[in-house]
Amino acid sequence: MHRARGSLRRMSRAGHLSLGPPGAPPVSAPELRIALPAWVDDVVDWTRPYPDDEARMRLAVTLAAENVRRGAGGPFGAVVVEEESGRLVSVGMNRVVPDNNSMLHAEVIAFMMAQRRVGSYTLGAPGLPAHTLVSSCEPCAMCLGATVWSGVRRLVCGATREDAMRARFDEGPVFPESYRYLEAKGIEIVRGVLGDEARAVLERYAATGEIYNG
Repeated sequence: MHRARGSLRRMSRAGHLSLGPPGAPPVSAPELRIALPAWVDDVVDWTRPYPDDEARMRLAVTLAAENVRRGAGGPFGAVVVEEESGRLVSVGMNRVVPDNNSMLHAEVIAFMMAQRRVGSYTLGAPGLPAHTLVSSCEPCAMCLGATVWSGVRRLVCGATREDAMRARFDEGPVFPESYRYLEAKGIEIVRGVLGDEARAVLERYAATGEIYNG
């Protein structure tokens, strides 16, 4: 277990964006480094398999809830697993506010970490097993687009787009045709897994958290 955790921690410790004091002119080309919060290894068991969609979603919802409880970002969590084996490849949680980066949604972080771990810009590369993205909420427009290019073969969702919008999040231009496009690309869509639990995280955050794109 310690070896698995250490390897993930080294992978995620690419660091943070460092540009000097806010407003200061750049002294060199900026370098963007993405890191998972230190608490992730206390929450995630990297060694156990996640054999079904409910087990996978429970982890995604747990990550979202912990992110809110610890004041570490928005109420969204995501995981990438190998579909057949259930092996956990990566996790992600929303880091928009703490890292001052509108791109750092849970699904995007999970994709980046997964591709780094397998050593490929696509999780659909020849020789790789089929991968699944499990998201605590139906993806926003950006993350749904990233799903197309990520190489995953399945997308499993918890809370709905409407749940996110009721929590005052703007999910962008996502339409029924958007999902039909994914399905035409061979990506299976599964909705409503542990939807009530995922929705509750959104509602807790909406009561006190910063709505950063509403």
